[in-house]
Amino acid sequence: MKQHLQHPVFSVISKLAAEQNVKAYAIGGYVRDIFLKRSSKDIDIVILGNGIAFAEAVAAKLNVKVSVFKNFGTAMLRYQDVEVEFVGARKESYRSDSRKPIVENGTLEDDQKRRDFTINALAIALHSSQFGELIDPFEGIADLEAKLIRTPLNPVETFSDDPLRMMRAIRFASQLDFKIDVEAISAIKSNLHRIKIVSQERITDELNKIILSPKPSIGFNYLFDTGMLNIIFPQMVALYGVEIINGKGHKDNFYHTLQVLDNICEATDDLWLRWSAILHDIAKPPTKRFEPSHGWTFHGHEDKGARMVPKIFAQLKLPLNEKMKLVQKLVQLHLRPIVLSQSIVTDSAVRRLLFEAGDDIEALMLLCKADITTKNEYKVKKYRNNFELVQQKLKAVEERDNIRNWQPPVTGLDIMQLFGIGEGREVGIIKNKIREAILEGEIPNEREAAINFTIAKGQEIGLKVVANKN
Repeated sequence: MKQHLQHPVFSVISKLAAEQNVKAYAIGGYVRDIFLKRSSKDIDIVILGNGIAFAEAVAAKLNVKVSVFKNFGTAMLRYQDVEVEFVGARKESYRSDSRKPIVENGTLEDDQKRRDFTINALAIALHSSQFGELIDPFEGIADLEAKLIRTPLNPVETFSDDPLRMMRAIRFASQLDFKIDVEAISAIKSNLHRIKIVSQERITDELNKIILSPKPSIGFNYLFDTGMLNIIFPQMVALYGVEIINGKGHKDNFYHTLQVLDNICEATDDLWLRWSAILHDIAKPPTKRFEPSHGWTFHGHEDKGARMVPKIFAQLKLPLNEKMKLVQKLVQLHLRPIVLSQSIVTDSAVRRLLFEAGDDIEALMLLCKADITTKNEYKVKKYRNNFELVQQKLKAVEERDNIRNWQPPVTGLDIMQLFGIGEGREVGIIKNKIREAILEGEIPNEREAAINFTIAKGQEIGLKVVANKN
């Protein structure tokens, strides 16, 4: 293990531990990541003694600042490329109505027992008498090799004490592609109600980490199978299931959504594009209808879905800013490129899509490609070829017509000055006619052509030019 302790901060901690005659250990994620062959810049140190005082002494030797968090009994410093957090070894007990523990001083074993999972309870001694020795009382190494998420103590107790650990178990399974221990799964199911004492912000933070994992469907399947998803995000659970009438069914929109999510993850790490994949069909349950002549329909699910986005973001305490507006736009427009790819693509249709999507057109095309989940190879090839044609058309029209993030070549002020009128209905009518004429290709997206068009349309509704058209 000594080869993994070459960072100078470990040498300083070891020497200081000898000077103070205390024992110090690296513990948790940094140690776990050594065995997963992942780099880590966050180091957790447990001291058998006063963690804050030890951190202050380390900071003095390194000539860096230390941040002390007395409420948590921790201290943190940054040195070179790492962030090091110190805490005294402790044992914890919990009340039934809170996830905040009652903390007492404890041994290393006490500290390892309080850890959430065996793979996070690994420790490496840093004091000179044991420097580099691995302490693994709960067989965390074996669980890493078996790719298993398991709790050091009884999982029912572990999850009841701190219910957020249920979400963390699922998050680690999703991030690492591990299985969750059978007893832990059973404990999650029996402790579901306890998640209600956890703040929405903490739940959503774990949910976002699941969404950002390489294959989020792993985490969502655990959330669904344990019943957790029904508590934290019931709108998504409503997508589940297939209804059959007169022998006609529809695809399971829950599993389709998971496939779209996994698909888009292969193309982007952007959290909000991944959220757009989750929410693109979110309104299919409330818009589902059976029409004897056609079978199942979901007319208007993109419009209703876009209207649902702000409420879902507010419910999950996600940001109600431009991130939410991006997701809302992509949900609203996600069918448009698909419709274009299935028919003859007119310049007018492409201009309208560019006008509405603006700079988010590439994101929209990523979502639409991810939305191809058919197992029929012929259809997959056909859809992808059609999307390529749509993208070529988008590029050609944009280069020629400059429609993306379109600004009208003639403004409302121009119209008022040209005809000597104030704000009113006529200005709005002419502005709409200019926009439609450009989108339909009747006139080019240029000022002179737009001015001439404005004069003609103004005269049609009885307006007279009173100013120079330039």
